[in-house]
Amino acid sequence: MTTATDQQQHLAGPLSAAVAQLCVRLQSQVSARTAAGFREVLRRLSAPLQVAVAGRIKSGKSTLVNALIGRRVAPTDVGECTRLVTRFQYGTVDRVEVIFKDGRKQVLPFDATGMIPATLGLDFEQVSHIEAYLTNAVLRDLTVIDTPGLGSLDAASVARTEQLLGAAKPDEDEEESNDLDDTSRNAVAGAEAVLYVVTQGVRADDQQALAAFTAATASREAGPVNAIAVLNKADTIAPESVAGSDGDVWKAASLLAEKQAVSLKPRVADVLPVIGLLAETAESGGFTSADADALKQLAQLDDVTWEMMLVSADIFTTWECDVPSGTRLRLLEKLDLYGIGQAVEALRQDPDLTAGALRRKLLDASGLATVRARLDAVFRARADGIKAAAGLASVTALAQASGDLGERQRVHDAIEVLLAKPEAHALRLLEALTLVTSGAVAMPEDLAEEVLRVGGSADVGEQLGMQGRPQHELVAYALERAGWWRSFASFGATPAQSRVAHVVHRAYFLIWQQLRGNQG
Repeated sequence: MTTATDQQQHLAGPLSAAVAQLCVRLQSQVSARTAAGFREVLRRLSAPLQVAVAGRIKSGKSTLVNALIGRRVAPTDVGECTRLVTRFQYGTVDRVEVIFKDGRKQVLPFDATGMIPATLGLDFEQVSHIEAYLTNAVLRDLTVIDTPGLGSLDAASVARTEQLLGAAKPDEDEEESNDLDDTSRNAVAGAEAVLYVVTQGVRADDQQALAAFTAATASREAGPVNAIAVLNKADTIAPESVAGSDGDVWKAASLLAEKQAVSLKPRVADVLPVIGLLAETAESGGFTSADADALKQLAQLDDVTWEMMLVSADIFTTWECDVPSGTRLRLLEKLDLYGIGQAVEALRQDPDLTAGALRRKLLDASGLATVRARLDAVFRARADGIKAAAGLASVTALAQASGDLGERQRVHDAIEVLLAKPEAHALRLLEALTLVTSGAVAMPEDLAEEVLRVGGSADVGEQLGMQGRPQHELVAYALERAGWWRSFASFGATPAQSRVAHVVHRAYFLIWQQLRGNQG
């Protein structure tokens, strides 16, 4: 039997360890089927945080996945593999496996460019998904799941995505595995966090698509704890279409991202602009010294010629100049017009830029650094809480699926004991945040915003909404809000609101204690 000690070295932190210990203790007190589910929860708790990259077809998900991994390995052109879920995880040797619906596995060779081939050469209808094991260090603590576009793809591809992530039942003729029934499998399957990709127009059903997809995140609703959105292809936004952009593409993208954040709220923590193609080229080794040399030649063109060439892709590739048309086409495929323009502008300001320095300039222009920093702040830094909360949600769902009322009560009591411990308050706060963001507990808008703020960050300044303010002001404000929420819980709240209010009161009190300790 797996023990909590065996798992400890792989767990994200003390909260995950506490949930793991709970699973181990309960295994002998529940049915064989529920115990099998608990073993799967233990396995998931000891695995890296799983982040699914979701969005509509042609939103640039696979390109963004390549940029995040730092390697051009996910196929971006439409093909069989883009219709499958692909899990990118850390391995000591690079390899790709095709997983069939009956559990069989087959090694898939990389293509000549080092990518997963777009066509499998296998019976596609029998394939469940793809597992890619890569030596890239970024995957040591983050498994990235590339998904087919939801809402616009064929029904079979959507069904594969939902089935693997726990949102749908397996085919009736699919063999059972791991001794789990359908309900149990759905309770423990799924990504724990979501990176949702949108483009210029957030369509009316994007909210619905995000909710449907993230309903599969280990039985938890999406919210600012475990979901971020990115506005991809930011370079394609016309500045004149966004008021206040002052003709600047990136400013226009940032303003549009802010509007989208409002429309997708409270499903996501933030919407950040990014240029996936530029990020992929700069980060995955696609930008070469030959590309830099060609850009240096273009930087020497006169202003009138250069402005004309940047009008459209057709004009850029066909205009008469010393850089061969084929070279310009290659640059266009790697950087698009915006990236080319950014590179030439940088070279005109500093003609001595090396290829490496120019690559870093392009990476800065892509917005990937901000996305990564947000991923670190929202996901990596809080992986322990996210994974522990997802694990508890799975344990709860497994118990609910049991027909044994005594078993349900034993699991419920054990969870309550765990959550009563002061060190487990972070899980109470995540639960309260989920209740508010999902609409299960209705709160006045200003109070809901406050719950989102307090529960949606690990940074005290952000939690209090007082970044950069003096320590004594933070201390006073934390104590003031702790008192207010305690009064609200006792006198002004409905029973459901009171449950949340007590948790928020406790959060403020713990922040106050922490700040007082720092003062001492």
